[in-house]
Amino acid sequence: MKISNSQSNNIKGSFTTSQVTEELKELLSMAIPITAANCLVFLRAVVSVLFLGRLGSLELAGGSLSLGFTNITGYSVLVGLASGLEPVCSQAYGSNGSNKWELLSASLLRMIFILLMAIIPISFLWLNLEPIMLFMGQDAAITSTAATYCIYSLPDLLTNCLLQPLRVYLRSQAVTKPVMWCSLIAVAFHVPLNYVLVVVLGLGVGGVAMASVLTNLHMVVLMIGYVWVYGKWRWTWRWTDGIGLGALARLSVTSCMGICLEWWWYEIVTVLAGYLANPRLAVAGTGILIQTTSMMYTVPMALAGCVSARVGNELGAGRPNKAKLAALVALACAFVVGVMNVIWTIIFRDRWSALFTHDHMLQSLVSSVMPIMGLCELGNCPQTTGCGILRGTARPAVGARINLGSFYFVGTPVAVGLAFFLNVGFSGLWIGLLSAQLACVVSVLHSVLLKTDWEGEALRAEKLTSSSSVLEMVTEYNTDPCDQEKGLLID
Repeated sequence: MKISNSQSNNIKGSFTTSQVTEELKELLSMAIPITAANCLVFLRAVVSVLFLGRLGSLELAGGSLSLGFTNITGYSVLVGLASGLEPVCSQAYGSNGSNKWELLSASLLRMIFILLMAIIPISFLWLNLEPIMLFMGQDAAITSTAATYCIYSLPDLLTNCLLQPLRVYLRSQAVTKPVMWCSLIAVAFHVPLNYVLVVVLGLGVGGVAMASVLTNLHMVVLMIGYVWVYGKWRWTWRWTDGIGLGALARLSVTSCMGICLEWWWYEIVTVLAGYLANPRLAVAGTGILIQTTSMMYTVPMALAGCVSARVGNELGAGRPNKAKLAALVALACAFVVGVMNVIWTIIFRDRWSALFTHDHMLQSLVSSVMPIMGLCELGNCPQTTGCGILRGTARPAVGARINLGSFYFVGTPVAVGLAFFLNVGFSGLWIGLLSAQLACVVSVLHSVLLKTDWEGEALRAEKLTSSSSVLEMVTEYNTDPCDQEKGLLID
């Protein structure tokens, strides 16, 4: 693969305003629909919690315990593993090689196989939630309710084995609006499903879990329908197509580690809050703040996924200059989003806490920490986006090492030291998160801005997408008119 002198100069030099504007439009056209889809998924979770609360405090406590357990042991793992598909699909699609669809199809099916293998031990954990929680000293009644929710949620593991790879598969082709519409249609039926299963049929906690399973199933059916209608003729592949199962599994595991190490840290904060002087207040406050961070995370999560696809597409096409431009524009957008989060968490901290509780002590506790959480997002937004860039360059292991060091060797000691040894209390836990995010964003920016050899990454992309000798790399990227006709690029 040859890289022209003009490309090489752009990599080392500056970009024109028109280039930046064009890339910004490209990124936003992908990120806005994905952000909307993420918000819809968040809304679905909120609806489930509301129906659990309608059933009673025991059901709410049990359902919340189960939601935390399933997130840690199941959903975070499946999302993390599926993200290993990002560099393969995005770089293959960008290469525009003659057999790129065989690589895309083979990689998608291999990823589904990997996830099917992963849910075997996950199912075992979910089936044994009750003895695990009782062994850890949890309340028996709450644990029993949580176990019921968990068992009814088991089919969702199979659903996510299709849902998560399909999201990556479509996003790598810049197909984002159909994902948004599929999510909207599915979530629109979530409230009626909960009402019928919980209120009309009286299925209780199990009904709430079943409604979530059915909503995800609707999402999968709609996405499969889209791929089938517009891409059926592309589904020809051989087992020898694409990178090997082992290579894809390695990418998946390292991607999973990077995502899970960050997700799990928030659950550790919840556990630590239970050991503070007023555990009821601290845990309740942590729950409100984590729900708030989850809401704010929808934007950087969308940016990360989209920039991963953009960087992968351009590297696969042999255009390292445009890959670097995509990375820089996405990081700039992430910093803007981070600043906006700082501003609103400071201005609306009192009103926001009042939306969740009428307890004045709890309101005061949450309000006092909101500005710290806003500063955390100033680091979290570019850090999450930077990890997406690293995945787009097929370097998820770098992100995993950064998250491990930042959250567990910086954030955890600071949080424990301030909260318990220096008696700072609840805010000390969130200062620990702030220190972790600071270490994380500095490390990620160093890796992306200073340590990335964009020309070298383009050459690596060529090797990745031609590892089975079925793809012919090309320098120039020409959109196949048939793709437009078949709707694969319609978003």
